[in-house]
Amino acid sequence: ALQQKLLNLPGAQPQDYSEQVDDVLALLRGEYRTPEGVEAHAVPGEGADVQVWILGSSGGVSAEAAGRNGLRFAANYHVSPATVLEAAEGYRAAFKPSAELERPYLTVSADVVVAQDDATARELAAGYAPWVRSIRTAEGAIPYPTPAEARALPWSAQDSALVADRLETRFVGSPGTVADHLERLRDATGADELLITTITHGHADRVRSYRLLAEEWQRRG
Repeated sequence: ALQQKLLNLPGAQPQDYSEQVDDVLALLRGEYRTPEGVEAHAVPGEGADVQVWILGSSGGVSAEAAGRNGLRFAANYHVSPATVLEAAEGYRAAFKPSAELERPYLTVSADVVVAQDDATARELAAGYAPWVRSIRTAEGAIPYPTPAEARALPWSAQDSALVADRLETRFVGSPGTVADHLERLRDATGADELLITTITHGHADRVRSYRLLAEEWQRRG
């Protein structure tokens, strides 16, 4: 069950880490006590001026813990797109102002690959499917393949079904294509910011993807 959860496989049940969140916050404030009443201090850490975030996939315990403690919340659309609206709503519904945050602050994550045109972007993104498959089958993440290596790997209908949710929710294309998708995601979720991840075989391609998207986003104001 734990492996299912870590790999985000169907049938996985959420783990409740609310108590651990409370412990971390208490350690940062210097207020931590064990169940027996013994003080414990985090060095370094205690009194540090840090932003505490919680990452979650649904409107369940993670969103509620973030809201209840007045923390920032990141909803991972790229892993669980079907529940991103539930996560955003659950977080906002549970939110209570804190010393760190007066109102809810939501980040939504997305996987993108940007190139000068849609066809080039799709080529650069070709290695993603076998890479995700390697993670979800618990064989361990393979080195991210080149487009040619990805096309040479054996592939089945079962493999396609296993990774379909991840492929269908990536934004791949030209700067304009991807920015349009991101604007729709932002508007649908009411996100305060977007967290973008780009995975390609070549480092230069990844840097170029970020640059092209940043330029397009800035151009739109």
